Amino acid sequence: HSHRRGPRADMVPEIAAAVGFVSGLLRTRGCVSEQQLQVFSGALREALTEHYKHHWFPEKPFKGSGYRCIRINHKMDPIISKAASHIGLSLPQLYQLLPSELTLWVDPYEVSYRIGEDGSICVLYEAAAAKAPSSYGMLTCKNQMMLGRTSPSKNYIMTVSS
Repeated sequence: HSHRRGPRADMVPEIAAAVGFVSGLLRTRGCVSEQQLQVFSGALREALTEHYKHHWFPEKPFKGSGYRCIRINHKMDPIISKAASHIGLSLPQLYQLLPSELTLWVDPYEVSYRIGEDGSICVLYEAAAAKAPSSYGMLTCKNQMMLGRTSPSKNYIMTVSS
């Protein structure tokens, strides 16, 4: 049983990003106390760590992605509802607090989410230098906004001013 530590075998930053995101969603609605959020975050962090333990492949970041994906699709992800039960949140309350359509992908080196079935995918956490240059065509929200803005291209401006 060798303890070969790869570049980084732990899931700490990714899980922290996912947990922070979900508790942030609960926080914005203001009916969950900070103390409850702490308990919720701890429970969710433990549940995810346990759930992902044998499904984490930093050398193949997309392997097992579906298994790790947290989904609310008009039915609550069991991991979230389990963590919420620690602070006495019922399912109906969770549905009020969280988006009815949410997908959260927790992959090695990248955590991203989408709200709504056809929402844009936003990157929550990205490990620097760990990613291959081709980012699987996923755009962060920022890039998408840039693309949405139609501004004349540089050479167009240059021809006008010459």
